[in-house]
Amino acid sequence: MKPTRLKLLLNIFGICATFTYGEKCGQSEYLSAADECCPMCAMGSVVMKDCHGDYSTRCKPCSKGTFMNEPNGLHACFQCKICENGFYISQDCTTMQDTVCGVLDGFYCIRYSDEKRDCSIAIKHSKCKPGEQIKTPGTEASDTVCEPCSPGFYSPEGVNCSKWTDCLARNEIEDEEGTSIRDVQCKPRNWNMRYGLIAVLLTAAVALLLVVLYLKYRLEIKSTRTLNSPVEETGPQTSVFAPSTSPLAETQKTESPDRQPDSNKEHLVHGNIL
Repeated sequence: MKPTRLKLLLNIFGICATFTYGEKCGQSEYLSAADECCPMCAMGSVVMKDCHGDYSTRCKPCSKGTFMNEPNGLHACFQCKICENGFYISQDCTTMQDTVCGVLDGFYCIRYSDEKRDCSIAIKHSKCKPGEQIKTPGTEASDTVCEPCSPGFYSPEGVNCSKWTDCLARNEIEDEEGTSIRDVQCKPRNWNMRYGLIAVLLTAAVALLLVVLYLKYRLEIKSTRTLNSPVEETGPQTSVFAPSTSPLAETQKTESPDRQPDSNKEHLVHGNIL
């Protein structure tokens, strides 16, 4: 029993010695490679040379692009974070503070690096498909939420749903039915009748023009005939259009002078007798 108890006591002593050895330096000191408790360097600097004997710790400032955000006994500063792949520089890196990155517009965070909720990975917001619209816009912490367009609405780019065009309100008729991606296609009402009416009007205009030309032609002919007709004069004049004298008429004309005197004579005789 005694050896067992002795072994147990030695183990306990070793554990206590270990904790004591690790905690022999103060809160603002660090244990050097030479097992000496050296003063820590301040924020923004690191150890250039450990303390030794009567010489204290020698520190050096962090170079550009590096930082140290706490008192330390380290020999190298931390590298500043680079903001890329969905991030932008919200605050520049200093010797005492790391770069602060922000999530770009159109991106959202999917992984955080520590309890401070520093984002380590960000990806683009999802885009809604044609026929859908944005129900809830994406933020730095959440993705875009989409929803399909309601019946009678369409969205060609997946942003907002617009109502189909009302063809009747435009005095037109529906030519093609709308879909969730494309609007209704309208066409003019009674377009065949319109074109037919235009054709009828053109035909009527041409016919009227022909009638006017025909009447004008008739008037010109009549006017020409009037100008060429004989004009009455004092003297005898033979008309161009007068019919030729027949032989019988000539015979009557030659005989009439002989008969006229005879008849006069008879009247005179009868007058004397009476």
